[in-house]
Amino acid sequence: MDERRRIPQATVRRLPVYLRDLTEAAAHGVTVTSSSEMAARTGISSEQIRKDLAYFGAFGTRGVGYDTRLLAAEIRRILGIERRVGVALVGAGHLGFALARYSRQEHADVAITMVFDRHPKVVGTRIGDLTVLPVEEMEERVREAGIRMAVIAVPGEEAPGVLAALARAGVEAVLNFSPVALSAPGVHVQHIDLTLELQSLAFFTSLRQMAGAAVAEERA
Repeated sequence: MDERRRIPQATVRRLPVYLRDLTEAAAHGVTVTSSSEMAARTGISSEQIRKDLAYFGAFGTRGVGYDTRLLAAEIRRILGIERRVGVALVGAGHLGFALARYSRQEHADVAITMVFDRHPKVVGTRIGDLTVLPVEEMEERVREAGIRMAVIAVPGEEAPGVLAALARAGVEAVLNFSPVALSAPGVHVQHIDLTLELQSLAFFTSLRQMAGAAVAEERA
């Protein structure tokens, strides 16, 4: 665990990118690939790819490259997704509904397997093959199922209590979509604030507008 904590989070975030690339390459018949070829497909430099992989061992053969399927299997092992990993989703509103549907349709290795909500009108409804369960049962059910990952998609005022309950149930990693910063001892929380992401994205459109205005002024 201590060794893993010394690995940069940016490296860990890039591993799924490599896994997707290798999986797609293998599906197209590529049996051996190089860091340069991976760089061309992913947009990540070959030096960065080699540095990231070096944290976990030596996987390639100098002058030959990487066995595509073998490296993909090693990355799955590193990520801990050799077998399907179940995820609990708390919050079955519009965002939660979309996340659950996408997870069930697109991800075989890490997928939402339980959904919880507090609203009586939502509890008992179905999202694909999943039935929305009452949040009052969350702690017990998550603990019994041995689930270690969760997604929080509830209003900000509800999120701290949800995280506390998940932590008591044994959850160790949380993807937080609520608009508040969360923390709990022993739980790694990764925050995704859609509002902040969109606001920062707007910066790049404003750059184009300012550039266009400057050009127009010069021509006037």
